[in-house]
Amino acid sequence: MFDFFLNLPRYQKRIFSVIADSLCIPLALWLSICVRLEKFYIPENNLVLFSFGITIVVTIAVFIRLGLYRAVIRYLSNHALIAVVSGVSVSALVFSASSFLLKAPVPRSAPFIYWGLALLFVGGSRMLVRSYVHQTQRKLKEKVIIYGAGTSGIQLANALFQGQEFQPVAYVDDDKTRQGSIFQGLRVHSPAALSKLIEKYGVNKLLLAIGSAPHSQRSLILRYLEPLPIKVQTIPNMADVVSGRAKIEEIKDIEIEDLLGRDPIAPSDQLLDDYIKNKVVMVTGAGGSIGSELCRQIVQHKPKSLVLFELSEFNLYAIHNELLTLVNELGLDVDLKPVMGSVQKEHRLEVIMKSFGVQTVYHAAAYKHVPLVEHNVVEGVRNNVFGTWYTAEAAIKAKVETFVLISTDKAVRPTNVMGASKRMAELVLQGLSQRQNNTRFCMVRFGNVLGSSGSVVPLFRTQIKKGGPITVTHPDIIRYFMTIPEAAQLVLQAGNMGQGGDVFVLDMGEQVRIADLARKMVHLMGLEVKDEKNPEGNIEIAYTGLRPGEKLYEELLIGDDPQGTDHPRIMKARELSLSWEEVEEILGRLDRACHIFDCDTVREILESTPLGFTPNNELEDLVWKQDKCEAAMLPDNVRKIERVELSKTAD
Repeated sequence: MFDFFLNLPRYQKRIFSVIADSLCIPLALWLSICVRLEKFYIPENNLVLFSFGITIVVTIAVFIRLGLYRAVIRYLSNHALIAVVSGVSVSALVFSASSFLLKAPVPRSAPFIYWGLALLFVGGSRMLVRSYVHQTQRKLKEKVIIYGAGTSGIQLANALFQGQEFQPVAYVDDDKTRQGSIFQGLRVHSPAALSKLIEKYGVNKLLLAIGSAPHSQRSLILRYLEPLPIKVQTIPNMADVVSGRAKIEEIKDIEIEDLLGRDPIAPSDQLLDDYIKNKVVMVTGAGGSIGSELCRQIVQHKPKSLVLFELSEFNLYAIHNELLTLVNELGLDVDLKPVMGSVQKEHRLEVIMKSFGVQTVYHAAAYKHVPLVEHNVVEGVRNNVFGTWYTAEAAIKAKVETFVLISTDKAVRPTNVMGASKRMAELVLQGLSQRQNNTRFCMVRFGNVLGSSGSVVPLFRTQIKKGGPITVTHPDIIRYFMTIPEAAQLVLQAGNMGQGGDVFVLDMGEQVRIADLARKMVHLMGLEVKDEKNPEGNIEIAYTGLRPGEKLYEELLIGDDPQGTDHPRIMKARELSLSWEEVEEILGRLDRACHIFDCDTVREILESTPLGFTPNNELEDLVWKQDKCEAAMLPDNVRKIERVELSKTAD
């Protein structure tokens, strides 16, 4: 019956509330006299009934005027309670005044008794309904524990109490001064009590509400929570909540960046201002994971204009729209130039740089996915080596002041074509730096970034949501990891330190075992790894074997004698370089081999060049392997003729 009324349309509920108050008010009036006279009172005087009628009509009118019937009972606020108290107070005054003016035989203390009874009937009935609704909803909502009893945690609890999904049952906080306190009916517990709380309430989810806590603190908390049988989720960044870009009740899965990330070091504004502020900056590969983050940070340092150079139409559209929104939100005066094109078109690059007067170039365009480059050797070399060369030559002709190459740790003693091509690109810039003095070239080398295209983190997250298995190439494979924002920030600063031909290396922190990373992600999503020790687990980890060109660990330095810089997380490497004449001769041979799609020769050239390239697999180029299979079935004289024809075409 009660649920029937709860499901009525809004206007019918309002009518029902008016009817209920129309019954409660006369009952309170009558009882007030009964209590005062201490006997069952039968009103025989019409003046008393007339006073009752005036009081009822005026009270309902006052309630309507105060908006009491517009308040949703299940979300009853302080405003509604104030409306009840105000309306009942006015009602008591009307009762007193009407009985006095009409000279009705009403005891003088009856209006005071009526005030208390009316407050109990009108306000109490609403509180009872509210409690019933909340109790009913509480049974249907998922129980959660909130980690953090500060401002963020309290705001989150408020939002969840009003929502339909989650029911907070307890707070957990590291701050001992808060432990034992009660906020909104929830006790604050020590983290040590988490296991008991999980068992007591049958909770499967913990919501992290620690505001803008530094990465180091978040990392410690997550490492403590990781072994517990509970799914950990978090709320949006408070800056996003304040700015309106997100709501505090928007719960999301924990980011692995919180587990692996480090506290950032404040950037040097002077370094960034010298080469970005009021300058014309160009980013190649502007729509990629690193390129797009470089663009976001460059825009905030107020360049005169930013040229977004990108081959992918969709990526260019996406980053341009995002930056337009950012520029408008921050009120920046930055002219954005979305330009489509390939880094393999030198003339196009030169025209763009001269047209816009580009002063600083960040070259992030590259093919970086190791297995894909192994399967597409010529395109990988064309894009990574010749794309860098052509972009650099265009920069020299356009009199660009600074050119920064985004390199990789896979360029150190490479075992794959991707790493060898990036090391070759470094040698190209070192050679060009010796050939001329107008454009300052430097390279910044770092490892994997979390969440970039090809990163294992989004892949693992998708696999976990699908129920597994998680695919890891080898149980002992380890990698460096860094967040995209930190990598981009350090790139911008390192690029402004070089004198010409410098190779900078970013401090990537500690290496991470990929299998351990997978296990942590499984545990933080409230699941268990399925293995021999735990056959009842949820997610299995499958080892697929190293992919073509992949090695167990990566390095950041070829030599062992790096130089420090003014920044604690940026080092300067001492690497072998070649003269431009030597580099140009190698490029000529590479170019001819690429023209005839001779992958064997391309790899031989890379191996013979002092790159430290030692491939750990057979040539895996898909087209080359297919052509070799077909060629093997042709007579020797036909294969010889075809090879000669290809050579003539290249010449």
